[in-house]
This record gives sequence, structure tokens and C-alpha cells, in this order.
Amino acid sequence: MELTTLYRPVGPAELELIKQSGWKRFPPRLPDQPIFYPVMNEAYAIQISVEWNVPAYGAGYVTKFDVDSNFLKRYKVENVGGVIHNELWVPAEELAEFNDHIVGLIEVTQSYSAKQKA
Repeated sequence: MELTTLYRPVGPAELELIKQSGWKRFPPRLPDQPIFYPVMNEAYAIQISVEWNVPAYGAGYVTKFDVDSNFLKRYKVENVGGVIHNELWVPAEELAEFNDHIVGLIEVTQSYSAKQKA
């Protein structure tokens, strides 16, 4: 099976829910969050963590995980800005199935807080 490595910037509350899943699943989206958007590279995930999650939640984390590449073919890579700003748009109602195609564990690769500088 071919795998694709994806990244997801998260705040403390989402990280706790991932931990509660045994590091295997992302939590369901909130009602005002119709899309789950993993990103295609760590640099973009770091940027979101530092610029959005830290100011909003006081801390930000970058998670890394592998997904079955064949499953991911159903999602188009969306570019939302610069050359590194590539992400997948997974409809919230498909997140459980997306989680079923994660291979291995979700891991934290970076952490940032309002007390430190990135």
C-alpha cells in the first residue's frame, strides 16, 4: 500500500481529543466547520499553528500522519495562496471514513505557545 504523509495544525482541545482516540482519529468537526482540511506539507502546518492557533488558543501543534494514497485520490489538492499552501478539503460528513484510512498513529512533530517565539 502506498502512503501519503499529511499534516494538520491543531489547538490544545483538538489535540486532547486526538490523544483520547489513542492517536488514531481526528475528532468530528464542529457545526460551523463543514470541511476538514489536512495540509500537504509541514511548513504550511507550522505557519497555521504559529499565525492562527497560538493567537486563538495560546498554543498550536503540528500533527503528522499517513493515509492510504489510493483513498486520497477522491480529493483534489486545493491551493489557497502561495506555493506551500496546498491542502485537501474533506467534507465533514466524510471525516469518519477518512479516519478509517489513516495508517499508523497521528504524531505531534512541532509545538508552539504564546510564551515562545517560533
